Amino acid sequence: TQETMTAQIANSISNALAPRGVAVMIEAVHTCMSMRGIGKRNVATITTQFTGIFKEDPAQQARFMMLATERGRL
Repeated sequence: TQETMTAQIANSISNALAPRGVAVMIEAVHTCMSMRGIGKRNVATITTQFTGIFKEDPAQQARFMMLATERGRL
């Protein structure tokens, strides 16, 4: 699932680099959402995963979300 992939990416970055924290955001359009389910085209699902300082400090999480939003991610 997209949630699992998001967590795996965060864990891989964390294991490889050992940073103080990792923030991952994935935005994807799922065919299953347009073919069945809600039946709308180009509906994006956004998942996030935070570790370390991004998980512990809400201000860091908010900063990440603000930067992602400013860059047209949301």
